[in-house]
Amino acid sequence: MLPLVLASSSPYRRELLARLRLPFTWSAPQIDESRHGDEDADTLVRRLSLEKAQTLRDAYPQHLIIGSDQVAVLGSQILGKPHTLERARDQLLAASGNSVTFLTGLTLINSATGLQQTDCVPFTVHFRSLSDAQIMRYLSAEQPFDCAGSFKAEGLGISLFRSTEGSDSNSLIGLPLIRLVDMLQANGIEIP
Repeated sequence: MLPLVLASSSPYRRELLARLRLPFTWSAPQIDESRHGDEDADTLVRRLSLEKAQTLRDAYPQHLIIGSDQVAVLGSQILGKPHTLERARDQLLAASGNSVTFLTGLTLINSATGLQQTDCVPFTVHFRSLSDAQIMRYLSAEQPFDCAGSFKAEGLGISLFRSTEGSDSNSLIGLPLIRLVDMLQANGIEIP
Protein backbone atom coordinates (compact mmCIF):
# COMPACT_ATOMS: atom_id res chain seq x y z
CA MET A 1 0.00 0.00 0.00
CA LEU A 2 1.27 3.45 -0.89
CA PRO A 3 1.59 5.71 2.16
CA LEU A 4 -1.12 8.34 2.67
CA VAL A 5 -0.45 12.06 3.00
CA LEU A 6 -3.11 14.54 4.01
CA ALA A 7 -2.48 17.89 2.33
CA SER A 8 -3.88 19.92 5.19
CA SER A 9 -2.96 21.52 8.49
CA SER A 10 -6.55 21.13 9.76
CA PRO A 11 -6.81 19.21 13.03
CA TYR A 12 -10.45 18.47 12.13
CA ARG A 13 -9.46 16.72 8.91
CA ARG A 14 -6.72 14.76 10.70
CA GLU A 15 -9.24 13.54 13.28
CA LEU A 16 -11.62 12.45 10.53
CA LEU A 17 -8.95 10.64 8.49
CA ALA A 18 -7.79 8.81 11.63
CA ARG A 19 -11.23 7.14 11.77
CA LEU A 20 -10.26 5.01 8.76
CA ARG A 21 -7.44 3.45 10.85
CA LEU A 22 -4.90 3.83 8.08
CA PRO A 23 -1.46 5.25 8.84
CA PHE A 24 -0.91 8.71 7.37
CA THR A 25 1.23 11.78 7.61
CA TRP A 26 0.19 15.33 6.93
CA SER A 27 1.76 18.39 5.44
CA ALA A 28 0.37 21.90 5.06
CA PRO A 29 0.33 22.92 1.39
CA GLN A 30 1.14 26.54 0.63
CA ILE A 31 -1.31 27.78 -1.98
CA ASP A 32 -3.23 30.95 -2.72
CA GLU A 33 -6.81 30.15 -1.71
CA SER A 34 -8.28 33.25 -3.36
CA ARG A 35 -11.33 32.88 -5.56
CA HIS A 36 -10.66 33.40 -9.28
CA GLY A 37 -12.98 36.06 -10.72
CA ASP A 38 -16.58 34.89 -10.70
CA GLU A 39 -15.64 31.25 -10.02
CA ASP A 40 -18.61 29.38 -8.55
CA ALA A 41 -18.32 27.55 -5.23
CA ASP A 42 -18.24 24.04 -6.74
CA THR A 43 -15.43 24.96 -9.13
CA LEU A 44 -13.55 26.78 -6.35
CA VAL A 45 -13.45 23.85 -3.91
CA ARG A 46 -12.58 21.34 -6.63
CA ARG A 47 -9.71 23.55 -7.83
CA LEU A 48 -8.38 24.21 -4.32
CA SER A 49 -8.52 20.56 -3.26
CA LEU A 50 -6.63 19.63 -6.44
CA GLU A 51 -4.04 22.40 -6.00
CA LYS A 52 -3.44 21.38 -2.37
CA ALA A 53 -2.76 17.78 -3.40
CA GLN A 54 -0.67 18.76 -6.46
CA THR A 55 1.52 21.06 -4.37
CA LEU A 56 2.82 18.04 -2.42
CA ARG A 57 3.43 15.77 -5.44
CA ASP A 58 7.15 16.42 -5.77
CA ALA A 59 7.81 16.01 -2.04
CA TYR A 60 5.79 12.75 -1.93
CA PRO A 61 6.46 10.93 -5.24
CA GLN A 62 5.26 7.45 -4.14
CA HIS A 63 2.18 8.37 -2.13
CA LEU A 64 -1.56 8.80 -2.13
CA ILE A 65 -2.12 12.50 -1.48
CA ILE A 66 -5.46 13.74 -0.15
CA GLY A 67 -6.50 17.34 -0.74
CA SER A 68 -9.68 18.89 0.58
CA ASP A 69 -11.25 22.33 0.71
CA GLN A 70 -14.61 23.62 1.89
CA VAL A 71 -16.83 26.64 1.51
CA ALA A 72 -20.27 27.45 2.84
CA VAL A 73 -22.89 28.91 0.50
CA LEU A 74 -25.86 30.97 1.65
CA GLY A 75 -28.06 31.82 -1.31
CA SER A 76 -25.50 32.89 -3.90
CA GLN A 77 -22.95 34.16 -1.36
CA ILE A 78 -19.83 32.15 -0.55
CA LEU A 79 -19.04 32.26 3.16
CA GLY A 80 -15.43 31.63 4.05
CA LYS A 81 -13.72 31.38 7.40
CA PRO A 82 -14.75 34.44 9.40
CA HIS A 83 -11.45 34.97 11.30
CA THR A 84 -13.08 37.64 13.52
CA LEU A 85 -15.93 37.76 16.03
CA GLU A 86 -17.75 40.42 14.01
CA ARG A 87 -17.69 38.44 10.77
CA ALA A 88 -18.69 35.24 12.58
CA ARG A 89 -21.66 37.05 14.15
CA ASP A 90 -22.68 38.44 10.75
CA GLN A 91 -22.47 34.97 9.14
CA LEU A 92 -24.61 33.36 11.84
CA LEU A 93 -27.16 36.20 11.77
CA ALA A 94 -27.48 35.71 8.00
CA ALA A 95 -27.79 31.91 8.44
CA SER A 96 -30.45 32.21 11.15
CA GLY A 97 -33.67 30.60 9.92
CA ASN A 98 -32.05 29.79 6.57
CA SER A 99 -30.22 26.92 4.91
CA VAL A 100 -26.50 26.88 4.24
CA THR A 101 -24.93 24.37 1.86
CA PHE A 102 -21.39 23.27 2.55
CA LEU A 103 -19.43 22.17 -0.49
CA THR A 104 -16.36 20.07 0.19
CA GLY A 105 -13.90 19.51 -2.61
CA LEU A 106 -11.95 16.26 -2.38
CA THR A 107 -8.98 15.13 -4.43
CA LEU A 108 -6.89 11.97 -4.24
CA ILE A 109 -3.71 11.87 -6.29
CA ASN A 110 -1.65 8.73 -6.72
CA SER A 111 1.73 10.37 -7.25
CA ALA A 112 3.25 7.04 -8.35
CA THR A 113 0.79 6.44 -11.22
CA GLY A 114 -0.54 9.94 -11.85
CA LEU A 115 -4.16 8.87 -11.25
CA GLN A 116 -6.18 11.89 -10.05
CA GLN A 117 -9.71 11.81 -8.69
CA THR A 118 -11.61 14.98 -7.76
CA ASP A 119 -15.17 15.43 -6.55
CA CYS A 120 -17.38 17.87 -4.66
CA VAL A 121 -19.64 16.62 -1.86
CA PRO A 122 -22.54 18.84 -0.71
CA PHE A 123 -24.12 18.90 2.74
CA THR A 124 -26.92 21.25 3.79
CA VAL A 125 -27.59 22.64 7.25
CA HIS A 126 -30.98 24.12 8.10
CA PHE A 127 -30.49 26.66 10.89
CA ARG A 128 -32.87 27.40 13.73
CA SER A 129 -34.01 31.00 14.11
CA LEU A 130 -31.29 32.42 16.35
CA SER A 131 -31.29 35.50 18.52
CA ASP A 132 -28.28 37.77 18.71
CA ALA A 133 -27.81 36.66 22.34
CA GLN A 134 -27.76 32.97 21.33
CA ILE A 135 -25.22 33.68 18.61
CA MET A 136 -22.95 35.64 20.94
CA ARG A 137 -23.12 32.93 23.64
CA TYR A 138 -22.22 30.33 21.05
CA LEU A 139 -19.34 32.36 19.60
CA SER A 140 -18.00 33.04 23.09
CA ALA A 141 -18.16 29.34 23.98
CA GLU A 142 -16.54 27.85 20.84
CA GLN A 143 -14.80 30.68 18.99
CA PRO A 144 -15.20 28.99 15.57
CA PHE A 145 -13.29 31.69 13.72
CA ASP A 146 -11.29 29.19 11.63
CA CYS A 147 -14.41 27.35 10.41
CA ALA A 148 -16.33 28.07 7.21
CA GLY A 149 -19.82 29.16 8.24
CA SER A 150 -18.75 30.12 11.78
CA PHE A 151 -19.61 26.96 13.68
CA LYS A 152 -18.21 23.58 14.73
CA ALA A 153 -20.70 20.82 13.93
CA GLU A 154 -18.65 18.37 15.97
CA GLY A 155 -19.23 20.52 19.06
CA LEU A 156 -21.84 22.93 20.38
CA GLY A 157 -22.56 24.16 16.85
CA ILE A 158 -25.00 21.29 16.45
CA SER A 159 -27.37 23.22 18.77
CA LEU A 160 -27.75 25.87 16.05
CA PHE A 161 -29.34 23.42 13.58
CA ARG A 162 -32.97 22.56 12.95
CA SER A 163 -31.95 19.68 10.66
CA THR A 164 -29.25 18.52 8.24
CA GLU A 165 -29.33 16.89 4.84
CA GLY A 166 -26.66 15.08 2.85
CA SER A 167 -24.98 11.79 2.08
CA ASP A 168 -21.96 12.14 4.38
CA SER A 169 -22.04 14.15 7.59
CA ASN A 170 -18.22 14.01 7.72
CA SER A 171 -18.16 16.38 4.77
CA LEU A 172 -19.66 19.03 7.04
CA ILE A 173 -16.50 18.87 9.17
CA GLY A 174 -14.28 19.02 6.08
CA LEU A 175 -13.41 15.54 4.80
CA PRO A 176 -16.07 13.38 3.09
CA LEU A 177 -14.94 9.94 4.23
CA ILE A 178 -17.53 7.96 2.25
CA ARG A 179 -16.31 9.40 -1.05
CA LEU A 180 -12.67 9.13 0.10
CA VAL A 181 -13.12 5.39 0.74
CA ASP A 182 -14.38 5.04 -2.86
CA MET A 183 -11.29 6.85 -4.12
CA LEU A 184 -8.94 4.78 -1.95
CA GLN A 185 -10.58 1.55 -3.16
CA ALA A 186 -9.98 2.67 -6.76
CA ASN A 187 -6.28 2.64 -5.77
CA GLY A 188 -6.43 -0.88 -4.35
CA ILE A 189 -6.85 0.01 -0.68
CA GLU A 190 -9.49 -2.04 1.10
CA ILE A 191 -11.22 -0.58 4.17
CA PRO A 192 -11.77 -2.30 6.56
